[in-house]
Amino acid sequence: MLERHLGQCLLFLFFKCVMESGFLTFILVSSFAVDSSHVGITGWDDVVVAQRGMPVTLDCTDTSVRGDIAINWMVKLLNEKEWKLALSATENDQFSGGASKASMRLIDPNFQDSGTFSLYFEPDVEDSGFYLCLIKQKERKLKERTILLAILTVSVSPTVPVPQHSTLRLIASVNPDSAIAKVTWSAPGGFSLRSEKTRNTGTVAKLPQVQTNDSGDYVCTVHPWSNSSSTLFAFNVTVTIDADKVASFTDIRHESTISTAAQAQTSFPLTCPNVQGDYVLVYWRPPDTRHSNTRLVYQYDRWRASTLLTEQSKRLQLAGPPYNPDAGSFSFLLTPVLKDGGLYTCQVFLNDNAFSQSTQLSVMKVKTKRDALKQELVCLYSERSQVKSVEWKHHNKSRRLRMSSSGPGSITTTLPLPITADIAGNYTCTLQLKNGQIVRATEAVILPPTGSPTVTPDSMLPSLSALLLLVPLFAAAVGVLLWRQKHISDQGIEQSLSVHVGEEENIYENPENVRQAPPQGSVYMVSCCVISYTHAHAHTHTHTHTHTHTHTHTHTHTHTHTHTHTHTHTHTHTHTHTHTHTHTHTHTPLPECTDSHSLYCTVSKLSADIFPSHLQFPYPIYQLSLR
Repeated sequence: MLERHLGQCLLFLFFKCVMESGFLTFILVSSFAVDSSHVGITGWDDVVVAQRGMPVTLDCTDTSVRGDIAINWMVKLLNEKEWKLALSATENDQFSGGASKASMRLIDPNFQDSGTFSLYFEPDVEDSGFYLCLIKQKERKLKERTILLAILTVSVSPTVPVPQHSTLRLIASVNPDSAIAKVTWSAPGGFSLRSEKTRNTGTVAKLPQVQTNDSGDYVCTVHPWSNSSSTLFAFNVTVTIDADKVASFTDIRHESTISTAAQAQTSFPLTCPNVQGDYVLVYWRPPDTRHSNTRLVYQYDRWRASTLLTEQSKRLQLAGPPYNPDAGSFSFLLTPVLKDGGLYTCQVFLNDNAFSQSTQLSVMKVKTKRDALKQELVCLYSERSQVKSVEWKHHNKSRRLRMSSSGPGSITTTLPLPITADIAGNYTCTLQLKNGQIVRATEAVILPPTGSPTVTPDSMLPSLSALLLLVPLFAAAVGVLLWRQKHISDQGIEQSLSVHVGEEENIYENPENVRQAPPQGSVYMVSCCVISYTHAHAHTHTHTHTHTHTHTHTHTHTHTHTHTHTHTHTHTHTHTHTHTHTHTHTHTPLPECTDSHSLYCTVSKLSADIFPSHLQFPYPIYQLSLR
């Protein structure tokens, strides 16, 4: 209590005197520090985030108070234990304490009437801390409000205007860091930027390889913890991209070139510089060509999450653990084909620094060629400039191989056919680079399986000969049909050929038309095919039905059954229609010709109008076709 009364007395003396002694001011500040030490700071009523060097207002209002009022603004900076007077004012006087700033003042000089006691100033980083608004009336405390002031520092690099192709860095740090939950960045247009929080720097957002269209207002948004009157604080940062200046990366740190080889279609690690970068570029010079053919084949920007792919990129992918491309640790896996050899250059960019690692790659591939007389083992390889030797070897080292080359990048050894026991085995193509590295690929040559039937044109001759032997049998069958038809003609069946002038008829008649037509001479066509059977029968019945309205059954054993009927199978000799069927042992219709190893014949009538009307034939005409 004594210390409190002492402070009140000193303050009273200060108001009544105009002394400007530094010693007296020191005593006043110390007294206020002692007097205010009773204020326990276990939390705060509000959080305010202000940008460094930009005006800020700490709100403190109470419209219910009137009259003789005193306002004291006190501050407890970070890492300090005591409160200090920043500004004090009464109805008649206003003065600054030891913690005051040149820009510090009350928003409203008539605070007694308005009830507005807010404090205005332009803070620096060291001004972050707790600010206390203490309102008194006749030494009675009417209100106190504690505000945590956090200072935001924003930096843009490179310096505005930023050269094109540079990596734009937007860095935001808040002091104290414990006052905020997070900081985010957004680009012109409102879309969010990827950002990362680092221990010593703050929250960083980057835009690699900027262009002129990246100019505009970027927004830094600070999100405080829960006990704040504002859920966020947004600050604009204007960035201009220099349209006339382009960044150059001439100072590139180059690592030693790696010389290596790999088999085709096998996964191969493509090394990048051991730097945690912002983005990575991969350039490729095709094998056995000049440097002028170098081209970009892969690009990955981890900040924009963008990837540039090319035809070559289909066989190139970012490597996984222990690498992490999202964190800036880059390496690649290449599954090459023969043409993917050459020189690969991986460039990693961190801010405006570049790091480069080149790999010269030879790709080896083995393949087999085979014809009727020989089998060739071919070993192909690319990027020949770094290759020292390539040769084929048999697993039996005493066996010497003859090798030839059809051109650069190709070594062939030829094996005669058939493959014998001394020729079979493992053949290895060995490629050695000038740096001593060796890559091998093995091709197995095996003996052909024993007892395998081989189909040759000569093996088909017996079957063809058997088919040719069936031709005389077919001729005999046709002769029997002709003789039988003549015999029927001699019994009074008149056959003629008629030509109808001005009418066109189909050479193949409809069976219904045949049944309905009057008896007349007919011409028949016999069509045969050969079908093989694996069994034979003791005798065969051949039934021939001719469409002359007479049902005639002809058997090869010289017994004939004649059945005559009208539109049905009857036993009268009326001229109805004749059906000719050739079958074996059964009375079923002939099968279709679906094979080519047995003999079947079918008879069909030919239209008579294809012959002149004055010609008369004593026998029906048969046309023979072998299918």
